Amino acid sequence: MRTLLIVNPNATSTTPATRDLLAHALESRTQLTVVHTERRGHAAELARWAADTRMDLIVVHGGDGTVNETVNGFLPLPHEPQREWLPRLGVIPGGSANVFARSLGIEQDPVTATNQLIDLLTAEADRRIGLGLADDHWFCFSAGVGLDADVCEAIDAKRANGKAATPARYLRTTVKQFFKAARSLPQVRLEIPGHEPVTDVHYAFVTNTSPWTYLDNTPVRTNPGTTFESGLGVFAMRTMGIVPTLLIARQLLASDGNPKGHKLFREDDVPSVRVEATEPIGLQIDGDFIGRRNMVNFTAAPDILDVVAPKP
Repeated sequence: MRTLLIVNPNATSTTPATRDLLAHALESRTQLTVVHTERRGHAAELARWAADTRMDLIVVHGGDGTVNETVNGFLPLPHEPQREWLPRLGVIPGGSANVFARSLGIEQDPVTATNQLIDLLTAEADRRIGLGLADDHWFCFSAGVGLDADVCEAIDAKRANGKAATPARYLRTTVKQFFKAARSLPQVRLEIPGHEPVTDVHYAFVTNTSPWTYLDNTPVRTNPGTTFESGLGVFAMRTMGIVPTLLIARQLLASDGNPKGHKLFREDDVPSVRVEATEPIGLQIDGDFIGRRNMVNFTAAPDILDVVAPKP
């Protein structure tokens, strides 16, 4: 088995000792090539090379952003020529949230996750999952317009200044961006097959699994009925009022979370959704700020990626 190990040395929780352990474990069982990312977009280039050279497995040791880059590097878009060969994907958590890995049932501790990966490879245990598509960009677990995109943009700016993306910083930034956005009028409209248009939306999340994210070790569930094997989840807020927002937030953090509210539109299994905004609005994909757009088309792509992960 030929394996490419992509390591993001700047990810929040990667360490030289863990990287060496992971490389040693894989090297004893596969023909291994190890490459460290050096810049934004490098993981995509490496993944494309791995697919072109017909490598069997790509293992990513990094955060959700590195995983997303990797997937977008080797997985062709629906309108592109399809590859004759696609590697499998393995993930060893190395970021701050590691939402994709956790949602797949991969252990959070990198050492434990390494042992888990080896066991799964030995048992030839793969899992076929669906992904989401935001226009021309794959997303693994979530995308969003409005509030969470603004939070991701602010966090990216802090990272550029050398500040770590800690749960506390995410929480403080979210509160700050919420009150900033509360002064704005709703400008988003959603169009979903089989539904009347959803108007007067302030911000919306589109998910490919549940949880949507984690607050430290607490899962945040916007669409608990959404899985890697279902369609997309849509969560759209039509208010910025403090009281209804706090009521929804409490439901999102509940162990049996099933958020409902008069000003909340939620659907857990849809094939697609179009988001339109009267002014360019922020878009985030898998926790990374992408830019501002007036329109985004989200589409579910079922059974498209082989991952080395426990069965659901």
